[in-house]
Amino acid sequence: MFAPVDSLSFGAPGAIVVAPGDTRGTVPIPDRCDGYCMGLDGRDGPNLACAHCGQAVATRIDDCSLWQAVWLAPHAVRRLPADAPARRTAGIADRQGTPPVDPSGAWNPRWEAAVGAALAHLLAASEGTSLAVPDGLVTTTFGRALDLLLPSGSAAQPKARTKSVALAGPGLPDPDPFPHIALVPQDPRTGRAWQPSDTAVTVPLAADVWMHLAFHNERLLVPATGGLPDGVLRDDPLPLRPLTPFQPDVRIFLHTLARLPAVRQPWLRSIYDHVRAHPYTRPF
Repeated sequence: MFAPVDSLSFGAPGAIVVAPGDTRGTVPIPDRCDGYCMGLDGRDGPNLACAHCGQAVATRIDDCSLWQAVWLAPHAVRRLPADAPARRTAGIADRQGTPPVDPSGAWNPRWEAAVGAALAHLLAASEGTSLAVPDGLVTTTFGRALDLLLPSGSAAQPKARTKSVALAGPGLPDPDPFPHIALVPQDPRTGRAWQPSDTAVTVPLAADVWMHLAFHNERLLVPATGGLPDGVLRDDPLPLRPLTPFQPDVRIFLHTLARLPAVRQPWLRSIYDHVRAHPYTRPF
């Protein structure tokens, strides 16, 4: 940690987290199934027991506003090699883009979370200078926050020139000129950010969000009569449009920024402290 946080995990080191649907042979412990709202939050300790011996082996989390997960207690379980080869999970090239807007008209929470994390990295990479981002959806999701948090001629670097930001990654041609900061996809299997051949500073972005930004056609749909010419998209159904301005997830933003060494710099620490004290002001 490089900045103050409200709390730290007190769980046992070495715990393994899996999706609830990937667990087998466990049953709930009835007197440990409390939660804040309408689910389980693990407040009473492990709440899942082995169906065969009755020993507490894991904690199920599924209360509202929390990621659904099962935390396997390290003192009660151990890893064993599987007989069959591990199933391959999708990498960057296999990832499908996630649309930014839900059918309800609300911004997709995956986008709010991914942009919140990437925004912290962008601020650190900016070194206090203003950033120029590409037009379109990148500006819609990042531009407003950067304008508010990094105004032109900031106190950190009042005479520094603007740094450019652009998308880079597999399947995209190298930008010309190459930007100062490259938004690159984060491998969903390893968590590692894709590395360009150039020496630009990289900022990781969730692969499904990056894929939509990099390859989705954001042209406005054009109404046409008669036959549709090549390259003209249908205007029915109309494209989804958000009901509100985009707001990055403030909790993930602070969580990420507190773990970056750059937050120790006075200008970035002041941003962190202000957002932490006023988490529901613009742009959050």
